[in-house]
Amino acid sequence: MAACGRRNRPKLLIFLFGVTLVGYLIFFGHNSGKESATNRREVPREEEYELLKKPVYEKPPLDISALGEMGRAVKLDLNEEEKRKEEESLKMHQINIYVSDKISLHRRLPERWNPRCSELKYDYRSLPTTSVVIAFYNEAWSTLLRTVHSVLETSPDILLKEVVLVDDYSNKEHLKEPLEKYISGLRKVRLIRATKREGLVRARLLGASITTGDVLTFLDCHCECHEGWLEPLLHRIKEEPKAVVCPVIDVIDWNTFQYLGNSGEPQIGGFDWRLVFTWHSIPSYEQERRRSPTDVIRSPTMAGGLFAVRKDYFHYLGTYDTGMEVWGGENLEFSFRIWQCGGSLEIHPCSHVGHVFPKKAPYSRSKALANSVRAAEVWLDEYKEIYYHRNPLARLEAFGDVTERRKLREKLGCKSFRWYLDNIYPDIHIPQDRPGVFGMLKNRGKANYCFDYNPKDEQVLVGERVILYLCHGMGQNQFFEYSVDGEICYNTREPAGCIVGDSISTYLTVQLCKKRGQPVPVDQKFILRKDGSLYHVHSSKCVEAIDKTDNGTPAPSLQPCSDSLHQKWIFEEKM
Repeated sequence: MAACGRRNRPKLLIFLFGVTLVGYLIFFGHNSGKESATNRREVPREEEYELLKKPVYEKPPLDISALGEMGRAVKLDLNEEEKRKEEESLKMHQINIYVSDKISLHRRLPERWNPRCSELKYDYRSLPTTSVVIAFYNEAWSTLLRTVHSVLETSPDILLKEVVLVDDYSNKEHLKEPLEKYISGLRKVRLIRATKREGLVRARLLGASITTGDVLTFLDCHCECHEGWLEPLLHRIKEEPKAVVCPVIDVIDWNTFQYLGNSGEPQIGGFDWRLVFTWHSIPSYEQERRRSPTDVIRSPTMAGGLFAVRKDYFHYLGTYDTGMEVWGGENLEFSFRIWQCGGSLEIHPCSHVGHVFPKKAPYSRSKALANSVRAAEVWLDEYKEIYYHRNPLARLEAFGDVTERRKLREKLGCKSFRWYLDNIYPDIHIPQDRPGVFGMLKNRGKANYCFDYNPKDEQVLVGERVILYLCHGMGQNQFFEYSVDGEICYNTREPAGCIVGDSISTYLTVQLCKKRGQPVPVDQKFILRKDGSLYHVHSSKCVEAIDKTDNGTPAPSLQPCSDSLHQKWIFEEKM
């Protein structure tokens, strides 16, 4: 027996070693498998990542020779009948719909973003979902559906809950049954119709009321989305739930439909004291705050049509002011509210959306003034007087009841407008508006004639001549202010302009005012004397109203000082 046990001992040792080895392999193989699965979940394989990026619909194969493809301008050689049709489309929509109808609804756009944007990676499964809301009124077929297809063909299926189209009581036949039939064949597209004309604000809220996504993304009805536009917006909102994030708005030409995207630094939003939205370059302090060209850019205001916001945060902030009619002013009101009530308004340089800016507004903006007055009354505090000084008619405008909006501001514990100016928009020129030295600048000798400045280009403030024109009392282009530093400021618009005296031509023009802390340029310095004369320090001459000018238009001119009433001026505020 003992001999037999000794003979079997090697077999037993081999068996035990084998069992141990199998157990070792099973244990470590199991844990290694778990680790691999974990790694796969955290960092998806390239194939899986591409699947997660997949849009709701793929674009059709590229036809590079097709009209407008890759954002190229379309210029047609038209006969007389075709020109007539083109002109009719332009008159109706203020956009060249004749050209738009000849461009594919699925066209591709050229890459127009910072190259580093394409290097960003997203954890698609952790990003919030979104519903895209598009309100329209009598929109053309091709621009509306190109917007819809653009969203569906550039938005990851996993992130897009739905596209909600809101018909704001259109009366065009193509937007009735034909539209319903067309979108019935599209996944994730819903149509809701208003039962009366609501205007942009209430139409958007109607659409938002039926959405199911975590984030509301608002677009206009004549847009085209750049590849990768959606992910940066949703990623930023995931990082900062109180951020309201706008894409870079690239221009699509209203006439040729050329896509004029820019891969450089975008501009940010501002406003002037007429409460008109303005564009500005990014200030140096904001550039210094950013660590990378792909970081978001803080913006004092938004253009209004295109932005994304968490649905629950949108409701917390009080959605839109439903007392505002049609459109105009709602963008500034919402911008002030975001910043003053604890949120942030940002532009993401890696999100680009093309927008067709019509030649002019295709329908009336008669309610825009009342909307701006509502914004001023709720958010501007004592600074609303600066607005009213430059818009005397606004004081007479019926603007409805803002009691509930003021209660909302109190409930949310929002900051003052002074805080907003100091911390969010420190670059804006704040007029002094000292009694007796602002308003219309009237001449005593040339009865009822005032300084008037109306540059031809709304975007180019400087370089034009100041003229004399019949006083109209409506502020705007006839509003001037004499500053404590001796400047005659044209500060209705932003950036503020100051009058310059030209010793050679003798006429007055407008150039940019000095920045804070800088001395007044010598050719911009005037002394308003007690007798009403305006003495130009650099030329040692006085400002005189003259009729005979080189272009036949009456204008103020630098002339040797005298006692003439044509050299006597008075500021008059129109109440």
